[in-house]
Amino acid sequence: MLSSLSRNWWLLALRGIAAIIFGVLALVWPSLTVLSLVVLFGALAFVEGVFSITTAIAVHKKNEYWWAILLAGVAGIIIGLITFFWPNVTALALLYLIASWALITGGFEIAAAIKLRKLINNEWVMILGGLLSILVGVLLVVFPGAGALSVIWLIGSFAIAFGILQIVLAFKVKSLAPQTHD
Repeated sequence: MLSSLSRNWWLLALRGIAAIIFGVLALVWPSLTVLSLVVLFGALAFVEGVFSITTAIAVHKKNEYWWAILLAGVAGIIIGLITFFWPNVTALALLYLIASWALITGGFEIAAAIKLRKLINNEWVMILGGLLSILVGVLLVVFPGAGALSVIWLIGSFAIAFGILQIVLAFKVKSLAPQTHD
């Protein structure tokens, strides 16, 4: 399983890059309309879902808990598709969709990290990413009236922090690759 994870480290890195790009776009253009935010968020959730499913498929033969990554990916794709098919969703409904996605994926990230803790060092990076997702989800549920601008800044900041953590995790996993000597 370790060699499969280390061979596919780049999927985690791409996931992190996608999150950082989304976060930067959200911060650079805070006056985005709700429709634009829906499209950006939908794209992030969908791409995140595709990368998670690809990762789950890549490790499914060697990891009995691959399904947790798969379910997080399916959740991301479903949420992404919902945002594309119903773009006129209200800001409050979008806020709850984003909160749900953050809570679900955060829980699966933590579950995956706990299962991998005996195989990899520094699983805390993955746990921290999951906790960050859950924190954002809880804050969005508790303070739904915080305003569109603050939600955009919160989501953008979250996406950048999460993306950085995913890239750090990718390089940690890459460093676990079995060393070959010619």
